[in-house]
Amino acid sequence: MIDKIDAKLLDIIQRDARLSNVTLAARVGLTKTAVFERIRKMEAAGIIQTYVARLNPKKIGRGLVAFVFVRAEEQFASQQAGKALARIPEVLEVHNIAGEDCYLVKVRVRDTDALGRLLRNKFGKIKSIRSTRTTIALDTLKESGWLPIAPISEKSDEA
Repeated sequence: MIDKIDAKLLDIIQRDARLSNVTLAARVGLTKTAVFERIRKMEAAGIIQTYVARLNPKKIGRGLVAFVFVRAEEQFASQQAGKALARIPEVLEVHNIAGEDCYLVKVRVRDTDALGRLLRNKFGKIKSIRSTRTTIALDTLKESGWLPIAPISEKSDEA
């Protein structure tokens, strides 16, 4: 169970994973040893999966973001096309979706030429893909991996 202190730690770590245990301890009112133990337990439980650096896509030549709806001809539960899509480096997210299409895929590339090559040369080589529909984002107003966290022991306001 995630208590209020764990929730606060998770919120702080999501915003800046480089903070030391000493700094984290000061912010939540615990010793650095207690914070270390809580974080290790959350890592072992799979709550904290990894620590990453967030890069500016435009600064590294990946300024174009597009969403590709993919229709595949495969058994519903097989997800073979989705797994193949997930192995493509330019693909950031693959979601198995309900509706006419099978997957919603988020990609980041340099420009429309690179997007065309990606669709032809990489998506096109996945045999079960029957069609794609692509939407290019003109501007990104919010893009985040941060998840709002509340203690699991409390009742949700969303119920």
